[in-house]
Amino acid sequence: MSTAPFDATSRPIAGDRSPRLPVIDVTDLYHPHQDEGDNFDILAAYALPEIDLRAVVLDCTEPFRQPVALDPGPGLWPDPRGPRDPGFIPILQLNYIFNRNVPCGVGPFTRMTSPADRMEGVPGFQQQGIELILRTLEASAEPVQINIFSSARAVAAAYNRAPDLCRKKIRLISLCAGASGSDFLEWNVALDRHAIVCLLRSDLPIAIFSDASGENQDPQNPMGNAFSYDPHNTYWRMPDLQFIRGMEPRLRRYLDYAFGRCQRIDFLRCMDEDLPAELTEARYRDVYRIWETAVWIHASGRKLVRRSDGTHRILPPAEVDGSDVELPNRLLPCKVDVRDDGIYRVAETPVTDNRWFYDRGDPWENERALRDAMPALYQSFRPCP
Repeated sequence: MSTAPFDATSRPIAGDRSPRLPVIDVTDLYHPHQDEGDNFDILAAYALPEIDLRAVVLDCTEPFRQPVALDPGPGLWPDPRGPRDPGFIPILQLNYIFNRNVPCGVGPFTRMTSPADRMEGVPGFQQQGIELILRTLEASAEPVQINIFSSARAVAAAYNRAPDLCRKKIRLISLCAGASGSDFLEWNVALDRHAIVCLLRSDLPIAIFSDASGENQDPQNPMGNAFSYDPHNTYWRMPDLQFIRGMEPRLRRYLDYAFGRCQRIDFLRCMDEDLPAELTEARYRDVYRIWETAVWIHASGRKLVRRSDGTHRILPPAEVDGSDVELPNRLLPCKVDVRDDGIYRVAETPVTDNRWFYDRGDPWENERALRDAMPALYQSFRPCP
């Protein structure tokens, strides 16, 4: 039991192993995108030197593969922009750019039938993600962190199949789902309620992000608690994305391809030559909504700081000096009660049994800092030569 915030820098490292954190990224990354934020945020998993990305699991829900998702389910809404499939192409592009061979697999397209569902009856192609999680855990000499930015069904099914392995090899699950303190069915919970119930009733170590109270709603987005300026929500807005133009050329092309919903079949060669500027000109002038930054700051062990000159940066601890002011980006002990429908309640506690929840302090100060620090971080990313 712990009485302190979860410390991202305290990692069990065996012998002379690298201090990089082994991570499995579970994401509802599609191609063409459903939410371009998924394409944007997974860059951090590849580019942050503190992260050892071991596997990517693509979460896909069948209604969103259709020309129009007429009935995606309670808590979800249709997307009229046309059909899409799991985002293998963005992962291949990133492997190409970073000269990596990060394995990737897709999870089940259908929802769990109960919190105990092992999902062994889904088609073999859709078993990939579950099996990849289990293989990655089995092969790792040290505990692995799992970051879930989608439904939790592949992780829940993996736990149901091999609970002892998961208990032994999962360091922490960062769960980006839910809205504590209300009856709002947040998007990632609505994607698979049984999966959320399974994990939150398990004994696995879980940190809850995007835990919104529903207060201080973003007036530009009356779509629910996920758009809340709450101390415990990760949501914030960039006024535009013009900074992408200053990123390393291949990374900029990767984002141009994604944000422009480009469907050229030479998707690797597109990373070696500039795409037409008009493909993304309008999108880069728009307000951009972001949720995942806090997870990657915490997983990397970095600090969000205000420097003496008033600028903000996301820095490794060794680069933080005595004049820097560290801004909150912490996980606090808590207990969680989850209902059968996936709605849960979080209560801060002095001690915890494997449950934490995110706290950023003043959400407006957090947004001001990230609007300055995020562009600097992304412009510093360098892929392999």
